Amino acid sequence: MDDRILKYFLGELDESERLRLLKQINSDESLKEEYIRLQNIFALTHLAKHEGDEEQARASFRRFLRRVEAKRRRERMKSIGKIAAFALVLIASTVFLTLYFSKNNVHEIATNTLYVPAGQRARLTLEDGTNVWLNAQSMLTYPSHFAGKERKVTLTGEAFFDVAKNPRKPFIVESQDIRLKVLGTQFNVYNYPKTGYSRIALIEGSVKISWNANESDHVMLKPNQEVNLQGGKASISEITNPNHFLWKDGIYCFENERLIDIIEKLQLYYDVTIKVEDPEIFNVRYTGKFRQRDGIDEILRIIQKIHPFNIEKDTDHNIITLSK
Repeated sequence: MDDRILKYFLGELDESERLRLLKQINSDESLKEEYIRLQNIFALTHLAKHEGDEEQARASFRRFLRRVEAKRRRERMKSIGKIAAFALVLIASTVFLTLYFSKNNVHEIATNTLYVPAGQRARLTLEDGTNVWLNAQSMLTYPSHFAGKERKVTLTGEAFFDVAKNPRKPFIVESQDIRLKVLGTQFNVYNYPKTGYSRIALIEGSVKISWNANESDHVMLKPNQEVNLQGGKASISEITNPNHFLWKDGIYCFENERLIDIIEKLQLYYDVTIKVEDPEIFNVRYTGKFRQRDGIDEILRIIQKIHPFNIEKDTDHNIITLSK
């Protein structure tokens, strides 16, 4: 391992040393691979960092790195994929760094992509102090530093944002064909590609939501409002289930929801196919709360006790069949 890379992430290199290292990384494939590997580990150990916890996060990075290196030597691991299994989240970083100039100083910007697998969730604090919670099977792409006139991230799936206020630099979330613009606020975005619709709920502040390239189609939300977007049409209403946002604390809440809608979410959250042989089951409504860690088998068993149906599981093909 090149000690300069470790010192880079621990902030122990001066400006000229960092610049020399970055130039060498871009021209040396083995050094580039080592940099990406350590950048992933650094990001993993800083995922749940709170303000004032920097020293603890650095210590965690050192401890985690020692454990990973020991395991890597024993098993001759060559892939960050195996390392990431420790933390249940995967982070990939761009190979090339973008350099930008500010007051005659050169800074580096790396673009990271955080993916949360089925049955998990993650919390991330961005460089500007914005907190982001990611639900299962969600992906966030974000820069290591917000340069320019806006703070932009890209989302696939579901996330809750608590955006740090900065009137001079709006916060932008791009999610498929949707663009959200805020200054400082709390909101939830539900936008999985498979669902065919999007739902944005505003807790506090204000948010502008547009859904075409020139932003001619847009709505402004007020606190405690949500908008459903489907087929290019927007429908605004009061937030129907405030408890839904408890998912960021590991709790899934359903409020008088049809089983067909619950099944849709469970398939997304746990990456499983659920088949229903009797359509009558779809219309069953359920109200309740579940812990994410309970898993889909336990959740279906609890619902089954209230609304009886048969459960058949095909483990080989990851399919669950419900029938009367």
